[in-house]
Amino acid sequence: MEKIDLIVIVGPTAIGKTDLSIMMAKGLNGEIVSADSMQIYKYMNIGTAKPTMQERRGIPHHMMDIVEPDESFNVALYQKGAKDAIQNIYRNKKLPILVGGSGLYINSIVYPMDFTDATEDLEYRKYLYQLAEKEGKEYLHNKLKGIDPETG
Repeated sequence: MEKIDLIVIVGPTAIGKTDLSIMMAKGLNGEIVSADSMQIYKYMNIGTAKPTMQERRGIPHHMMDIVEPDESFNVALYQKGAKDAIQNIYRNKKLPILVGGSGLYINSIVYPMDFTDATEDLEYRKYLYQLAEKEGKEYLHNKLKGIDPETG
């Protein structure tokens, strides 16, 4: 297992993660890697608590504004981009600070998760959307609980 040295700041929106991470980055010669599933999208500034350029106070922020709103994005793509950003931060002799509230994104960096064999089944996804529309989201959630109680 590869060892990654970084600071991780997690929590819900609007509790001060951004201010804390910027203070830490300034004091510890760091750069910020966003782990927010909405802040990766360009133009989605309202409702995401995405810091403005002024609020960033000159601290580089990675994994923000990288995807068009109509583009498909997933945790495997996030993991690759974030790990690349972290390696670049190390190369620049700085400390990466992972900040956000998207647990799966955080876990994909902190824990050994391998997404290389993961494939997308668009037909099955379409079927599940149709089933949710017909039977309701709770119906699908209950099916998941029956198949995988730990996840459900």
